[in-house]
Amino acid sequence: MSILNEIISDKKKEVELRKKLFPSTYWEKSPLFGRKTYSLANKLKNSHSGIIAEHKRRSPSRSNINNGLSISEVAIGYEAAGVCGMSILTDLKYFGGSLEDLNAARAVCKFPLLRKEFIIDPYQVIEAKANGADVVLLIATILSRDKIKLLSETAKSLNLEVLLEVHNEKELEKSIMPSLDMLGVNNRNLKTFEVNLEKSRELAPKIPDDFVKVSESGISKIESIQNLKTFGFQGFLIGETFMKSADPGDSALNLIKKLES
Repeated sequence: MSILNEIISDKKKEVELRKKLFPSTYWEKSPLFGRKTYSLANKLKNSHSGIIAEHKRRSPSRSNINNGLSISEVAIGYEAAGVCGMSILTDLKYFGGSLEDLNAARAVCKFPLLRKEFIIDPYQVIEAKANGADVVLLIATILSRDKIKLLSETAKSLNLEVLLEVHNEKELEKSIMPSLDMLGVNNRNLKTFEVNLEKSRELAPKIPDDFVKVSESGISKIESIQNLKTFGFQGFLIGETFMKSADPGDSALNLIKKLES
């Protein structure tokens, strides 16, 4: 079984358990459920840098990226740096994250937050809204077209934006629909975890201009961002580059200053 199949198998069990412990009606009573959301798509369209900065403690390819940082401090640092939004891993078993991380970040910042998760059920979209998310990630490789439609339309009904992630042309073709806001190309192969920025360059011309284009994973150099911009990308999701430093906010600030100079 590949690591991705293992994650999805575990996620199905986790979601069923969480539904029993915390039904949707529980989340719908959350103080955050009715809040006005922030638009990540608009931020990216109007930004010189287009940076979406990530909070990630670990991953299947790296057992410890940075476990010692407070998510609140990271969120405050990222907002002060001027990033467009923050991506927060909420998977516990494989990435060391949680919904509590999302909630804690929401309590200290006023910019768009993306719930980065293996979303397979509308229940997880409701969880995202109730814990302060503005955007949800949907991963095409683990979802059918019908499921992408169901999940993205659920998100839109809750005033959440949708970032749909693809890895190849086949996934892109099955995914394009009006209920998406942003289309992301993940440069990391989720089966092998190898990174290749050529993925973004190859798929860019095939993404309709109706969607904000986002390049994800393996981005660490100014030159890479500048090059990807020429292919129409307006968003750049950066995780390990910031998180492996002692001060992710400062690391993000330095990158943004160089991009805007």
